[in-house]
Amino acid sequence: MAVITSLAEKRQEKQLRYERNMLRELSLEKLRAKVLEHFLSFYTTYRVFPSVVEEGCIDLAIEAYLLGARYSRFGYYGEEADSVRRRCVQEEKYLVDTLFDFLCFWGGIDEDFVSQSLYYACEHYIGGWWMEGFERGKKRRRLKLR
Repeated sequence: MAVITSLAEKRQEKQLRYERNMLRELSLEKLRAKVLEHFLSFYTTYRVFPSVVEEGCIDLAIEAYLLGARYSRFGYYGEEADSVRRRCVQEEKYLVDTLFDFLCFWGGIDEDFVSQSLYYACEHYIGGWWMEGFERGKKRRRLKLR
């Protein structure tokens, strides 16, 4: 008897393999440095950067990085980064909103001005990681390293 596998299982295996390969190029030190770079003012003002918050920021950075890498195939075939980004605007907004809510919860932020600047920082942070994943994914495709 032959083992029957579905197309969905094969796609999922291929996606996991690709994500593992993409994550090999990412270092934990770089992730931590980017967290402090983007949220240093938040950290110094509110003194709420325990390891839980840092790990949450890192998790969402990894998700944004993988999202950009997943959409890099469109860039490989010649589409501009801005138009590719419009394809995944909902997923990216979800990541930004999740990070913003996470930081507001841990920081106890209710002020409008602070929350607005924090939201922009979250957008910039997630957008930067999306672009990093997009560029790295495009580079891997050019080198045929899928």
